[in-house]
Amino acid sequence: MSRHPTPQATRSNSSLRFALRPTAIAVHLLLAGVAVGGWVGAAQAQTATAASTRSYNIPAGPLNVVLTRFLGESGVLLSGSTEQAQGKQSRGVQGNLTPDAALAALLAGTGLQAVADAQGRYVLRVAPESNSRGESTLPTVTVKSDIPTQQSRLAYLSKRAATGALGTKSVLDTPFSITVVDSSDIVERGAKSIGQIFFNDPSVYTPTPSFNVDWWGTRIRGLPVRNTYVDDISMVLSWGGDFPTEVVDSVSALKGLTGFMYGFGTPGGALSYQLKRPTQTPETSLSVGYRNPKLFTAHVDTSHNIDGDLAIRANFATEQGTAYNASEINRNVASLAVDKQLGGSLLWQTTLVYEDSEIKGEPFQFYLSEYDVAGSGGRMPTPTYEYDNINIHNAYYKTDTLLASTGVKWQIDDQWELDYQLGFSRKNHRSNKAFADLLNAAGDYSGGIYNFAGRHDTLFTQAMLQGTVSAFGMKHELVAGLGLQKTETSYSNFRYPDNDFQGNIHGSQPYRVSHTPDFSLNPARPEVVQKSVFLSDTVHFNERWQAIAGLRFTDYHNKAGYRTRETTPTLALIYKPDAQTSLYGSYVEGLEPGSRVGDIYANAGELLPATISKQAEIGIKGQANTFDYSAAIFRIERANQIDVVRSGERYRTQDGLVLYQGAELSGAYQFTRSLSLGMGATYLDATIDKVSAASAAIEGNTPANAPKWQVVGHAQYKVPNISGLSIHGAARYFGATYNDNKNLLTVPSRTIVNAGFSYDFDVQGHALTLIGNINNVFNKKYWASGGSEEGSSNIGEARNVSLMLRAQF
Repeated sequence: MSRHPTPQATRSNSSLRFALRPTAIAVHLLLAGVAVGGWVGAAQAQTATAASTRSYNIPAGPLNVVLTRFLGESGVLLSGSTEQAQGKQSRGVQGNLTPDAALAALLAGTGLQAVADAQGRYVLRVAPESNSRGESTLPTVTVKSDIPTQQSRLAYLSKRAATGALGTKSVLDTPFSITVVDSSDIVERGAKSIGQIFFNDPSVYTPTPSFNVDWWGTRIRGLPVRNTYVDDISMVLSWGGDFPTEVVDSVSALKGLTGFMYGFGTPGGALSYQLKRPTQTPETSLSVGYRNPKLFTAHVDTSHNIDGDLAIRANFATEQGTAYNASEINRNVASLAVDKQLGGSLLWQTTLVYEDSEIKGEPFQFYLSEYDVAGSGGRMPTPTYEYDNINIHNAYYKTDTLLASTGVKWQIDDQWELDYQLGFSRKNHRSNKAFADLLNAAGDYSGGIYNFAGRHDTLFTQAMLQGTVSAFGMKHELVAGLGLQKTETSYSNFRYPDNDFQGNIHGSQPYRVSHTPDFSLNPARPEVVQKSVFLSDTVHFNERWQAIAGLRFTDYHNKAGYRTRETTPTLALIYKPDAQTSLYGSYVEGLEPGSRVGDIYANAGELLPATISKQAEIGIKGQANTFDYSAAIFRIERANQIDVVRSGERYRTQDGLVLYQGAELSGAYQFTRSLSLGMGATYLDATIDKVSAASAAIEGNTPANAPKWQVVGHAQYKVPNISGLSIHGAARYFGATYNDNKNLLTVPSRTIVNAGFSYDFDVQGHALTLIGNINNVFNKKYWASGGSEEGSSNIGEARNVSLMLRAQF
């Protein structure tokens, strides 16, 4: 058992006021001081209403720059003279706000105000004297859920997302497929794991149910993903869990190869967490929750402005009790984010996150390498949700997670920004965890307690310069950077017997752990150092055509005795028939580091060289007032690693290619004032190809854990006659998969339905929200295979219920 671990500037007379597209305005404002003109932000054929809330995270800076970002993200119409904004500073804006509230926040203290007309458009004017000393002209508006929203469930397409070496771009303008899930959606659906967070995205999948250790990780487009970033800092989460959602503002799934964006890693994609930052106005929320049968949570999230230049945000959360799967949960989380404005152009930010977590008595995670496939007719056993039959009550897994970062953002001028970041992450593991080898269709198993302690430390530093220049009638968005990452690991001695206990998944398990684990760490293993240099240029030929070209050079040095240097490109062409639609084609490469074969193989110590994966993708993204969509077709080639048995001994080798070809589609539509509908589908044609004669038996087979179809549909309905009440639901189909590359054992397909509600109400002037969710409404019993290893599986997630009451102050 393997346990280990936007286009051209426009000139005009300043006395004129007229509507321009946001891309033209962005360039115009970036060149403010050279050209003086009337300026307006407008989304083509789109007017944001006062009821449309969006999540903003726009840092402080020159008012021209802050307004440019706001107009691009919100799609509002704002008219006025550029001279009014010239030379002024804005505090930025953060949080889920209406256009009214967001404009009031970012204009606070500037002596300006935005006045709305009857059509929902805004005019920039000098504020009355009473508002010239930092008071917001427009009040913060609390949006009740009975007000019909005008944005679809894919509204993240307009948000700006960190894309590594490409800098920060709106999702709409990236030549890759990205899904962003913000904190409000995570809270509304009661999501506690990556699988629940991305339940509505059919391309993202994890076999691990909630309240289990996420041992095997995530799959995107059928490929394993082990690349996790928190505010761009690498966080090693392998063999030990999800990042705490309580401190997260959004989670993004970047689909496909990430060699150019982030360097070496697994080729499936990347998961990127953006942490909560201080909001413009003081906010505090208090949440208490319950999950069956007796799991209780509490969470405080508070943001305050200490003075005009210093703001902090703190989160404290705890989770205690028994989960639906009989696991005993003991988890505590704390975070602190600090923003300090140093003068008009320099912003200092620092963040600290800490979590300690213990899961006791969780269900076994199963291996199938010893499974009697022939005797079982290629079928899995009937699963059970009698979780006490498949756990060891005093087994446990403990982790400590720490992330600390600091950095500065220097707005050099309206065109150039320099970002510097220094970060450190640590994950401590202490495993007294139960695994089992599933043996046959009757459900017999043999298991052991896996003991080890581990520490993963990562030090990261990066400097990145982003700017805009115009040359030869074209605009260039340039990004250049230098990066350094050091990773050091320490482990204790390992204990992983296969026969501590035996049993059957349909019978009780009396075994209890009687030995005391030795968690003392051995000396640290040789560190792994990555040094990188990257450069990219997004060329705007005109309003409709863009091209992206980039290179990253990475020096990868495993000081145990392996070193490689690789240069990875990215190339893309984007066509925008209008401001809200992008058609693109892109080519990227992914880098997987070389590695030495582990001790469990007969060729232990053999060096497997670094490999390069390749991806080509063609896609389209579009957003309108009530309809958003995203679609792509892709082809990914990855070097294959397989186990080969020779003379009764198992060898780990690189052999052949795995081809992943497919298509994906997501769409969401505001069908009526009260009803929004969405759907998504992913089709995958995956094949093992070009293997050696020794592996000819699997030539043409489907790689493990790569379902042909995954389909999801979701809906949200605001109940017209009950103010503040909305209900939501989603159904997801997971196609059948093969458990290993031999294609002899099939994991059946399944359809899972989730549902929930959200109810906003007031008590004595205090805003309260009651949120309820049911996962796996029909209690479908299933096996879930996947993650980073073939031949592994979990029993699924039984029906479970959650309730949460949140108060906002």
